[in-house]
Amino acid sequence: MQAMTCVRTVPEPNSGVTTPCRVTNRPVLDQLRSIASIEQFPRQTAVLWESEPAECVFEVTKGVLKLSKMLPDGRRQIVGFLYPGHVLGLAVDGQYTYTAETLTEVEAFRYPRSRLDQLVDETPSVGQHLLALTSDELRAAQDQMLLLGRKTAREKVASFLLMMCERSGGGDGFEDSVHLPMNRVDIADYLGLTMETVSRILGELKREQVIDLKPHRVDFLRPGILREMAEGEGSHEPEIPAMRHVKGRAAWPN
Repeated sequence: MQAMTCVRTVPEPNSGVTTPCRVTNRPVLDQLRSIASIEQFPRQTAVLWESEPAECVFEVTKGVLKLSKMLPDGRRQIVGFLYPGHVLGLAVDGQYTYTAETLTEVEAFRYPRSRLDQLVDETPSVGQHLLALTSDELRAAQDQMLLLGRKTAREKVASFLLMMCERSGGGDGFEDSVHLPMNRVDIADYLGLTMETVSRILGELKREQVIDLKPHRVDFLRPGILREMAEGEGSHEPEIPAMRHVKGRAAWPN
């Protein structure tokens, strides 16, 4: 999989493209758009690679991406999923800190880093906006640390479903379903679980009529129960992973 160059580049702000960007200061938005171009990426494409020079910053306006890092032992860790309104590529040391790959077709504004740095020097309000976006990235990292920490497997899956519902809806209120373009391997990598554990818990939640499962979609039938589960309330016991057999002997999943 190779990083894509832009398929279609159109100057903004006269392109007529709408965006869910969270900038409320119109002058700041106009200044950002004045240095932006629009890029389109097909699904399953790398937008940027970990450790490459951070030459551009991207603002997602359509589609979903996954972020991943390689661990020292060669394993991959999914560190996040980005929806419209999110920004990626804000590197502080001149290198991208993760790899970003598209899960769907993606459209994004592309900001050359050199011109963005110049704009920050000239306009303090732009720098304040980028600082707010960096704070969003830190909050997302803290959310994942909590998921990978003391939560049980069921709590992790419930929290993930509610988190994806919030992000895909842009924070405009709770939806009764959520579209999940990522596969269960990606979900498992993000939550620090095995794919078998994720599949088993989703199946249990369906049998308990808490959710209903459709291809790449989850319908929330009893969202109150799901919230209680995510918060560790009620009598939801921690899940004990099922044993698997490796060459004739029992072994616990990694």
